[in-house]
Amino acid sequence: MAEAHNPLEQFEIQPLIPIKLGALDASFTNSSAFMVLAVVATTFLMVLAVRSRASIPGRWQLLAELSYEFIAKMVSDNIGKQGKPYFSFIFTIFMFVLFGNFLGMLPYSFTFTSHIAVTITMALVIFILVTVIAFLKHGIRFFSFFLPAGVPILLAPLMIAIEVISYFTRPFSLSIRLFANMMAGHTLLKV
Repeated sequence: MAEAHNPLEQFEIQPLIPIKLGALDASFTNSSAFMVLAVVATTFLMVLAVRSRASIPGRWQLLAELSYEFIAKMVSDNIGKQGKPYFSFIFTIFMFVLFGNFLGMLPYSFTFTSHIAVTITMALVIFILVTVIAFLKHGIRFFSFFLPAGVPILLAPLMIAIEVISYFTRPFSLSIRLFANMMAGHTLLKV
């Protein structure tokens, strides 16, 4: 009789190097290892791509340039020229998630974006940074984003409530969406 396999086994976090700090478990896990691997793979691609700096790009340089142009256009379309100072952060997050998802497609690998703890942490860090930058840039006018222009005064309380709820639930909805997509996709592949 064939042994039954659980398709959810692939999401189990296994400690590779146990580290205990009092009651805190700070072990280096398979999730941590694949995060480090994603950073190393991204760094390797970028270093390999700019190594020759040819005027006619090779494969690696073309791949890096296409990635760069894709993110640069997305930042420009959504933020405008004011987004230029944040480009490197956005590009880094994009490449980290991209390589994490690519590595997760390899057989017997681990997809760290299939864990809500990873996606919610990234979403909350970005949410806090965006909110702080918005306050620094706009000051008290930041609150005007919660009441769209031209809204009748009678609808203002309802619109403000909707906008505030929308703003504060966005990091949770985005992190749940990435986590759920990765977990569902990899579970289906395993089944």
